[in-house]
Amino acid sequence: MNTTTATSTHSREPAIRVRGIEKSFDDLHVLRGVDFEVAPGSIFALLGSNGAGKTTLVRILSTLAKADAGTATVAGLDVAAEPGEVRESISLTGQFAAVDEVLTGRENLVLIAKLRHLKNPGGIADELLAGFSLTEAGGRKAATYSGGMRRRLDIAMSLIGKPPVIFLDEPTTGLDPQARIEVWQTIRRLADLGTTVLLTTQYLDEAEQLADRIAILHEGIIIQNGTLAELKQLLPAATVEYVEKQPTLEEVFLALVGQTGDELKAAS
Repeated sequence: MNTTTATSTHSREPAIRVRGIEKSFDDLHVLRGVDFEVAPGSIFALLGSNGAGKTTLVRILSTLAKADAGTATVAGLDVAAEPGEVRESISLTGQFAAVDEVLTGRENLVLIAKLRHLKNPGGIADELLAGFSLTEAGGRKAATYSGGMRRRLDIAMSLIGKPPVIFLDEPTTGLDPQARIEVWQTIRRLADLGTTVLLTTQYLDEAEQLADRIAILHEGIIIQNGTLAELKQLLPAATVEYVEKQPTLEEVFLALVGQTGDELKAAS
């Protein structure tokens, strides 16, 4: 095989490939055979209600937990057989910002760069502060940051070392609307720069705004996986005063998981 062909073949390799992943905790079957692939440089949203198994799956893909069955590769590396190499190729940002509030924003970034034994940690910090619109706040303690600023700093810290794949586990939980928009802009920028993003969320608008593809995780399996347009085609368009109205992602989601709005209200 010549070099051009090899490069072309490699470029088509999924950044994340999941096959038949299962995970149980005692008698609770959290994941029942999950399958999907994520293209390099794309934003893939894993959409599901609380308890659907999203965080468990991310923990398996980031080598923090082991699957009971199935296989998964991240950046071409087997998560079970090559956990060390996988960790070097990924970054994980959880539901709550992991910044040190005693340190300034810049000091947080410098610390992580030093821990990863990178050259010129100050230059890396300054570049990330600029890229995440935090330069002016870089000299302030992180404790003074707004929720959106802390989350942006957290994501910036996770990008030190330029991992090709980043997992964002419900990154906008607890943020106000403006802060959520700031984080969305940051996530779009990551994908524009070629980073593969797997985003877990329970917010339908978040998946709708950001994702190239959306997979709906329900009762431990992926019940649908496609682009927003493909998911909307699963429901027929409604006609309202002679104008065709396309279904929303919320309507598609509720139809697929078998719950109506009335049932949700009754359960709350």
